[in-house]
Amino acid sequence: MAPSTQDIRHARFADLDPLVAYRLWALRSDVFVVEQDCPYLDLDGRDVEDGTWHVWAEGEVGDPVATLRLLDDGEAMRIGRVATARGARGAGVGAELVRVALGLAGERPVVLDAQAHLVDWYAGFGFEVSGRGFVEDGIPHVSMRRG
Repeated sequence: MAPSTQDIRHARFADLDPLVAYRLWALRSDVFVVEQDCPYLDLDGRDVEDGTWHVWAEGEVGDPVATLRLLDDGEAMRIGRVATARGARGAGVGAELVRVALGLAGERPVVLDAQAHLVDWYAGFGFEVSGRGFVEDGIPHVSMRRG
């Protein structure tokens, strides 16, 4: 079952509870580094930028079950680090997070680098392919843009 809209949270880094921040990064590590076998430095300094929003969904016991971050790239906002815990997939929680991120972006253009198998899913939010495909950490990706 997907978390209800009241279980969706968003905050700037300065407003994140330290335990929540830890759990968000642990979830990202579990999905990207462990499950997808992509060893990379997740903590790239962008999480703490003034223009960054952290968006997440809390499960029944308050632990994050999905997360993304919305970066201010100047000309556009950038959705990235979209991760959903295995047990929460397929329930629509990722879609809720994307809708919240788009609301936070307002009228600004939004860009992202989608894993290739998710291009049609992101197209459902109005994103269009905006660049050539590329491989990152062994996974095919496609640049996309909305607005």
